[in-house]
Amino acid sequence: MAKHWGKVLTAMVTPFDGDGRLNLDMACTLARHLAASGSDGLVLAATTGEAPTLSDAERFDLIRAVSEAVTIPVLAGTGSNDTRHALDMTAKAEAAGAAGVFLVSPYYNRPPQAGIEAHFRALAAATRLPVMLYDVPGRTGRRIARDVLLRLFREVDNIVAFKDATGDPAAAALLVAEAGDHFELYSGDDALTLPLLAVGAVGVVGTSTHWTGPEFAAMIAAFEQGDVRRAREINAALLPSYAYSNTDDSVYSMSVKAMLRSQGLAVGECRLPLPAAPAGVEARAAVVWSGLQAWRAGPR
Repeated sequence: MAKHWGKVLTAMVTPFDGDGRLNLDMACTLARHLAASGSDGLVLAATTGEAPTLSDAERFDLIRAVSEAVTIPVLAGTGSNDTRHALDMTAKAEAAGAAGVFLVSPYYNRPPQAGIEAHFRALAAATRLPVMLYDVPGRTGRRIARDVLLRLFREVDNIVAFKDATGDPAAAALLVAEAGDHFELYSGDDALTLPLLAVGAVGVVGTSTHWTGPEFAAMIAAFEQGDVRRAREINAALLPSYAYSNTDDSVYSMSVKAMLRSQGLAVGECRLPLPAAPAGVEARAAVVWSGLQAWRAGPR
């Protein structure tokens, strides 16, 4: 099982310099910062890390550098809608230092369920590393069917975890009830972490965890200890961070980078097609961060 990955995993942004080039020094600095501020593990080269804009060489330079810079587990995003390409990347992940691979369902070409299942089976067979599957139908255009997930969890030994960004806690509860001994469920939506904990999730693969790692760790711990009231209080304190992270004018990668820049971490802007953060985003970030700091300093 994947418990060694921890409970609070951060889908890390990919830092770029002022010319849009990969900034490995800042990537290592950011990774160490996250490890010191509540992240049990990191997911690199995933959606928040702007994977579609990274070359293969950049992807593996990033994975190697960060894996050497931190002692927490690093999961390599090697998913693609091209199975041959994903096979090559997945087979190389272990040599790059990854502790696991992170595989999004094929996007855009919207394969039928038989294709999705064959895709994941082929990729899992290409590595000895543990695998986390990722279902985000809002981005891929097709949800992974429950019967496919059940077969994969029960029959493929190294498929051990699932990042659920379907927005459907009831379906997650059914999945855990039917196959909970074969996989671990992670919330793929920060705002749904507490509801998913209630149906069997063990943690989160987060974005706001770039600055809320301690709160997520405390919320998960409180829930596991049966202190649901405290878990709800912490979740309420995180609501402004959830709202800030994704808006019509600033999506996750843009918002996270703006927050980090406002805290003095020179992670750069995003690469097109994600534009520079519009005016006002860093100011909103400062307000959110100030509010969270005030909550941290308040009575417990």
